[in-house]
Amino acid sequence: MASATQPISALPGHAAVKRPRIESIDVVRGLVMILMALDHTRDFFGNRANPVDLDTTTTALFFTRWITHFCAPTFCLLTGTGAFLAGRRKSKAELSRFLWTRGLWLIFLELVVTRDLGWQFNFDYHVTILLVLWSLGWSMIVLSALIYLPLWAITAFGVVMIAGHNLLDALPWDNWFWSILHVLNVIYDHPQHAIFVSYVLIPWVGVAAVGYGLGQIYNWEPDRRKKFLLRLGLCLTAAFLVLRAINRYGDPFPWSTQKTAGFTVLSFINTTKYPPSLMYLLMTLGPAMLALWAMEAGTPRWLRPALIIGKVPMFYYLLHIPLIHLLAVAVCYARYGHIYWMFESPDIRAFPFAMPPGWGYSLPFIYLVWAIVVVALYPLCRWFAGVKQRRKDAWLSYL
Repeated sequence: MASATQPISALPGHAAVKRPRIESIDVVRGLVMILMALDHTRDFFGNRANPVDLDTTTTALFFTRWITHFCAPTFCLLTGTGAFLAGRRKSKAELSRFLWTRGLWLIFLELVVTRDLGWQFNFDYHVTILLVLWSLGWSMIVLSALIYLPLWAITAFGVVMIAGHNLLDALPWDNWFWSILHVLNVIYDHPQHAIFVSYVLIPWVGVAAVGYGLGQIYNWEPDRRKKFLLRLGLCLTAAFLVLRAINRYGDPFPWSTQKTAGFTVLSFINTTKYPPSLMYLLMTLGPAMLALWAMEAGTPRWLRPALIIGKVPMFYYLLHIPLIHLLAVAVCYARYGHIYWMFESPDIRAFPFAMPPGWGYSLPFIYLVWAIVVVALYPLCRWFAGVKQRRKDAWLSYL
């Protein structure tokens, strides 16, 4: 194991040279960031009907939501992988300090910046929902300690958490700490203020830990890495199909026969995201491995925009939410002549804003707004990617 002052790149099997960014990771990360904007556009422009309620949804609405399921698991996994790759040019102590401070920064962004200046456009703190940056921040903080363990132990920690956390579902514990760790719940409820945990830490911390372990394959020869990614992706996908078919363990909501064969398929793939079940993670991370494998062959020309966005994911994330919200404000004013709803979120049901009467647009309109958001952000991401390439200021690593 490297000492606290010895760069991880000095370990056997690590070349002590500066490596370029890995395009396959950036492309896949960029793709999930683009898809994520679709889900958030639906949050602002949809009518808030549950898209995965098989009694009320449509196939198109279901898949509009389902395709975005790949975003959070893939991004969390690659956050861990990115941490490992950052360690190739840092000592263990430097990497630990970076992960700790970056984790705190992400938690601050969640509690202050994206909440006030993105999702809600208000500062009253009537409603605070702990979302993805919250879990990513704590995942980095936990990783800052885990990196001192052997790599196999970090990976095993993550695998056990992912595979075994559904055993905890039946525990009768009911307190704020357990809600932060594993149960989707309100952890503070007051007539004027409420805090709701949407992204619990178990098993998201485990996904990041597995991603850290995955990082070692990017020290392998390309042919060996491609074979591993293909086999891992196929094994995870097969494990999902087999375990989901057995219908005994891995998701709190078993699938069932529905009114049509098509809806039975929807029931089969309708796995639980909050908190992410074993079935949900197998369903999403298997294809993520296959996507990483496919991108090993090189980035197709039509995916170059995803490559650019994947190089600056935090920059894109911090901009896309307020942009979508601003577009909703503009549409609201054009339709109603008033916009005060867009700045109000009096309770959890009204997150991220109080819906005006009759609000909610068709899927084609939502897809159009999504396209506008991505196209508008691309030049900014391209500019910022150039800034990060030209300059090496420490603060840039936090965006």
